[in-house]
Formats: sequence, structure tokens, C-alpha cells
Amino acid sequence: MRRENEKDKLAFARAAMIQEQLKSRNISDSGVLEVMARLPREKFIPSESAEQAYFDCPVPIGCGQTISQPYMVALMTEELRLDKNCTVLEIGTGSGYQTAILAKLAKEICTIERIETLSLKAQKVLAELEIENVKFYIGDGSCGWYEDKKFDRIIITAGAADMPGPLFEQLKLGGFAVAPLGGDFVQQLMLLEKTPKGVKTKSVCGCRFVKLIGKFEYEE
Repeated sequence: MRRENEKDKLAFARAAMIQEQLKSRNISDSGVLEVMARLPREKFIPSESAEQAYFDCPVPIGCGQTISQPYMVALMTEELRLDKNCTVLEIGTGSGYQTAILAKLAKEICTIERIETLSLKAQKVLAELEIENVKFYIGDGSCGWYEDKKFDRIIITAGAADMPGPLFEQLKLGGFAVAPLGGDFVQQLMLLEKTPKGVKTKSVCGCRFVKLIGKFEYEE
């Protein structure tokens, strides 16, 4: 009975998140809202923090990393304008929550995480949820995907001074990338579109992410 009560509480909290954190802040993409209404966020964080799963803030997941605030996850996903034909490169697998949402909305996700422990945990959770259109790689995300491959969309879930060159090279012409760019501790969430004439940029909002560590970004 206690377990059922906990499930009911989490389901209620998930529904409240959709209404109070997402819709109230103008998240309107029906696909994003539907996926986040169904996906059990609590499975992506340490069990001792399950009651924080739907709080309006980031939650620690270990190794000095966090699972992003639900609104930021929704906003970044919405800005990507995904469809079922999209291939997506994700830099920073983290808990795998953002990965799972992308996987529900796009054709294929290639995701890179530099911390092996986090990647393996994320792989386990996605396998349990029977999400199969994801390829995982443990390595330096600033270097891009290890194969010669182009992507329709790129999402960076760590703060960078600028868009790393190798990542921009792997973005298809006409593709979109969303990334927190700027300072060491505070960034602007930016939407970048790769066009024949160069890059079109749009500033979405201020944000704060952990640093992107790698060869083409911050040193560890």
C-alpha cells in the first residue's frame, strides 16, 4: 500500500509539473508536454531524492552533476523543433532523462557522456524503459560523435564559452543546435541555425549549467 501511495504522489506531482512549471511558462509543444507527462522522472535520479523529482529546480545525480530543472529540459527540447525524421546528437547524457525525451520525439539519438558511471546508469534506465533508438558513447563530447556523421539537431547540456567547432561541423545544413553559451557560471541559452549564409542565432533566456569539459572547451 505504501508503494502505491508513493506512486500516486509522484503521478500527481508529475501532472502538477506539467501545469504549473511548463504550461504556465508557455511551453506549448504538444509532443514535449505529452512525453514529459508520461515519463517517470523519478527513475533518473538517486532513490533517496525521489521526492525531489518534480521540484522546480535541478537535482544532484552524483559525480558533481545534476538533472536539469524540468522547465529547462522542456524549453531546450521545444526549441529543437523535433520530428520523427530527426537524428540528434546530445552532448552530456547525464541522468538520461533528456535523452529519453529526445528519443520519444526523434528518429535516433547519439549521446555522449564523459563520466562512465553516469552513462552506464542512464543506459540501464533507458533499457528498463525499453527505449531502443539511442546510441551511447563514453568520451569527450566537445570532440563530437566518434564516427563521421551529420545530425539534424544538436543539444549541449553543459555550459560552453562558444559552440565547439567539431560539433558545428557535424550539424547538417538547415539544422538547429541549442546550447548554453557564455560565461563560466552563467550563460545564455542560444538557438543556432546553420544556413548557407552562415549561422543565425537567437537568444532564448539566461541559464546556468555545469561546465562542458573537453579538448575544445574547459579543462578539467
